Amino acid sequence: MGKFINEFKEFAVKGNAVDMAVGVIIGGAFGKIVTSIVNDIIMPPIGWIIGGVNFSELKATLPAVKVAGEELAPATINYGSFIQTILDFLIIALCVFFLVRIINKLARKRKKEEQKAAKPEPPKVSAEEKLLVEIRDLLKERNEQAKKS
Repeated sequence: MGKFINEFKEFAVKGNAVDMAVGVIIGGAFGKIVTSIVNDIIMPPIGWIIGGVNFSELKATLPAVKVAGEELAPATINYGSFIQTILDFLIIALCVFFLVRIINKLARKRKKEEQKAAKPEPPKVSAEEKLLVEIRDLLKERNEQAKKS
């Protein structure tokens, strides 16, 4: 499972043409899922709350027009469908926002790990080296005292 998660993190953080193609395909399928959520789950209760109105059926009908003695079917402005499309967009945008937020968080975490790995740790001073430094400092101090007297 850990290997799968690491592989997915690499996929999500690194970008190339194949990854982008896969993203477009998944995005198209995801759009259909969101449309179904809006049409089949979110909109029916909203329509019920406002009196049984089905948003997809909301429209304004323009007057019929006579052309060459023949009456044409009246045109409609389907603003209910437009409302549903806006809701689709808002839900998709929110999901994409959360996805991008997660990907950015993973990218920052990975960048920190890479920076941490790239920084060479300062060499650790052994006990012997510490002792030698102390001896050197003591000898310097003695020499300076001897020069003063």
